[in-house]
Amino acid sequence: MSGKILIGAILLVQALCAVFFVSDILLTVLNARSVPISWQTRELLEIGAAVGLILGLLLGAVALWESLRQGARAREKLRLASGAFHEVMEEKFSEWGLTPAERDVALFCIKGLSTQDIAMLRKTSEGTVKAQTNAIYRKAGVSGRPQLLSLFIEDLMVDSLLPVSRDD
Repeated sequence: MSGKILIGAILLVQALCAVFFVSDILLTVLNARSVPISWQTRELLEIGAAVGLILGLLLGAVALWESLRQGARAREKLRLASGAFHEVMEEKFSEWGLTPAERDVALFCIKGLSTQDIAMLRKTSEGTVKAQTNAIYRKAGVSGRPQLLSLFIEDLMVDSLLPVSRDD
């Protein structure tokens, strides 16, 4: 929570700095300044505004760094989940007693390829692929592709693979 307050404070200081510089330029251009301010006051205001802008730059760098770190963590979690998905598939395929050809067809089905595409990739007829998918569904105890895919998704939806939410 304190991180959000710090970010808010720095953004507020940056906004005030921007207002100062823009208003100073506009007042100078429009020759609308009625009471001149002392040079010491003006220097202090400019130093404060410059410090605010530098803090904003540092905050931006820290935010970028954190964003890159979170992206790297997300990619690593995705890589781990992908490996876990592959392991779950192999376990299920073995459990169901799929043949090597059925394993290939099941993998292509899970990837979302059509029967025609699978037949073309495996250099077999669509009838053969349909027979193999029916055998896969029977062995897995499902009635179609959506249920087949849901078996794997359910196995991956365990607490150990879900990201831990952090309240900042």
